[in-house]
Amino acid sequence: MTMMTPHPLPRPTRAEEVDIPVHDARALTNEGIRARIRLDGQDYTLRITRAGKLILTK
Repeated sequence: MTMMTPHPLPRPTRAEEVDIPVHDARALTNEGIRARIRLDGQDYTLRITRAGKLILTK
């Protein structure tokens, strides 16, 4: 008797996720570790940590 491995089901895609713009963090930082993002006159700092995580601070 042979065991069959089930194929993983495709992850359902929500309509909202399809329309979300994608921006590469490395491109935003010009291959550095920081970028300034402005929203309604307020500046925020996007930082890539050594561990490869993103931090957004005001």
